[in-house]
Amino acid sequence: MITDAAVVAAGAAVPLAAGAVDDGGAAPVAGRTATAAPVASRPPASPLPRTDPRPNILFVLTDDQPKETDWAIRRTADWLGGQGVTFARAHANTPLCAPSRASIMSGRYAHNHGVLDTRHPYHLDQHTTVQRRLHEAGYRTGLFGKYLNYWHTGDNLPHFDEWLLQEPVAYYDGHYNDNGTVRNIPGYNTTVIRDRALAFIDRSRTDTRPWFAYVATRSAHELNIPERRYRHTRVPEWPGRPAVYEGDKSDKPPFLRAAKHTYERGEALRTRQLRTLLSVDDAMRDFHDELRALGQLENTLVVYTSDHGLCWADHGWLRKSVPYRPSLEVPFWLSWPARGLGEGTVDDRLTGHVDIAPTFLDAAGLTPDTPHDGHSLLDPRYDRDRLLAEWWWNRQDQEPIHTWATLIGRSTQYTEYYRTRLDRPAGPPHAGRRRGPLP
Repeated sequence: MITDAAVVAAGAAVPLAAGAVDDGGAAPVAGRTATAAPVASRPPASPLPRTDPRPNILFVLTDDQPKETDWAIRRTADWLGGQGVTFARAHANTPLCAPSRASIMSGRYAHNHGVLDTRHPYHLDQHTTVQRRLHEAGYRTGLFGKYLNYWHTGDNLPHFDEWLLQEPVAYYDGHYNDNGTVRNIPGYNTTVIRDRALAFIDRSRTDTRPWFAYVATRSAHELNIPERRYRHTRVPEWPGRPAVYEGDKSDKPPFLRAAKHTYERGEALRTRQLRTLLSVDDAMRDFHDELRALGQLENTLVVYTSDHGLCWADHGWLRKSVPYRPSLEVPFWLSWPARGLGEGTVDDRLTGHVDIAPTFLDAAGLTPDTPHDGHSLLDPRYDRDRLLAEWWWNRQDQEPIHTWATLIGRSTQYTEYYRTRLDRPAGPPHAGRRRGPLP
């Protein structure tokens, strides 16, 4: 549970452990070279005094990052885990990019917000989003990176003052909507969006409104392309999990019985993911240092998580989309020293992405004005004994992946599979379901 704790002094330095890799593939060393920070032409102005007591909110969302990846983000784990709260039982409510992100923004399960696959981002009712509520309440809002799959690149983002939207998302030299101008920007995705997010945060030197920054990286989504200086970095060996070596899959649905990916494939995927996440750790270091320089480290709510996990050949599977822990569980840290959440505690409540929007609104002192399925994690009195996760077989999958729903309990999990698929290219949010025998 979240417990009360002493408040850390404003702007106090938080030690960050050095990473454990170099930039050229040699044996691990004590630290790694930092990305050069932009050189200012003159000393930065001192921040103007803040009169609004509401916290800033920094939300960092990675892509396809499962648990057991802390090796690549050691400084992040030291900062947010050591000076924050680790939610040890955090889950995606739908292990697919767009439905998961819509749940984060709306606080609703996919069957309520209507984004059931990756092809229909416009099914999300923008009035239900946390950015709309924060923006209308006086927050300065910005999004940097990935938004929702198949959002038209030329369409501006509702309820954000600033944005650097990349769609489709690429690791290098991406195609972006830069505050309404569509253009190519050279460079590595994590670095490009980091620099724009830092500029957005730095503008709080002269703009005293509280801010909400939504930072969404390409890392660690396939096809994984590490930053060039990390492309040969040595990664610790992985022994695998029991499910990787499963011999008898007779109790699994047909699509999993047919999955044949091996430990070697899973380990290779893990290595590629970890190498891309090293750049995310660099970005998190820079966010920390910027907040400290601005004197905003204490009163900024920072949340770090992933949209869902990924299987590393568990049950022969090399994707997300299944109701198993590697696909559903995600890293999740929260830090807000001014609220007493800076003491390095562990919270073992069952939590889901539907809890993020209610948490942000609670931190800002705002009452939700649209229905939520989740609850604020700032309220230690709230606890659940089960959490819903769900998935729909959709047109993206050439081979059938059965529709399923699962209830995750404290010590048990119950899953049902359905003969249902989404088979229409367009229509109302809940149209396009087909019932009957799978072809």
